[in-house]
Amino acid sequence: MTTRIAGLTYATLPTAPAVCHECIWWQSREGRTVEKRRWILDTEEAWGAWGSVYYDDDSRLLGSMQYGPSECFPRAAELPAGPPSDDAILVTCAYLTDSSKPWVMQSLFLTAIGDARDKGARALEAFAYAYPEGESAYERFHVHKTIFPSDFLADLGFLPVRAHGRVELARLELGGLQPVAEGAREKVMRVVREAFAPAPAPQRP
Repeated sequence: MTTRIAGLTYATLPTAPAVCHECIWWQSREGRTVEKRRWILDTEEAWGAWGSVYYDDDSRLLGSMQYGPSECFPRAAELPAGPPSDDAILVTCAYLTDSSKPWVMQSLFLTAIGDARDKGARALEAFAYAYPEGESAYERFHVHKTIFPSDFLADLGFLPVRAHGRVELARLELGGLQPVAEGAREKVMRVVREAFAPAPAPQRP
């Protein structure tokens, strides 16, 4: 299956999950509201695309992710283990449409890492949760769309900044990352897909 990723913008928002079209939870504070269209226009003018949308080769949605400068998401300052760092790009939420394709989450994070680095950000941050051992993939990646498994982020190189109970603010420093060579992303995605693919059934000799 071939895939393509587009920036999450006012133009591509209609192709994102319906729940994302009007949601302003991250863009507002408790007891306050903002106008989503105004927030989008201001953010795109200052930053550009504020996330990514992931499609398969038939243009069917596989997932989406929202991220941007931490100052664009006031709600993050009110969360346990917050606030995020002023110099970081914050991943706020991700939505997967198919529980049988967990590798989509890796691809979305790889895109966010590359985008943040290309725009000169010092770090990428996200809120993490330390799930109990043995928790299902559905619970870890589909039930909660605004907080990510801490071990999953650790595998990508994130380190905890601070914790509040099981909730952590995790950070990936970008200053030491090197540009990805042409074709390397496809290799990374192949390795990720193979890691999540079921093991082949044993064959009789």
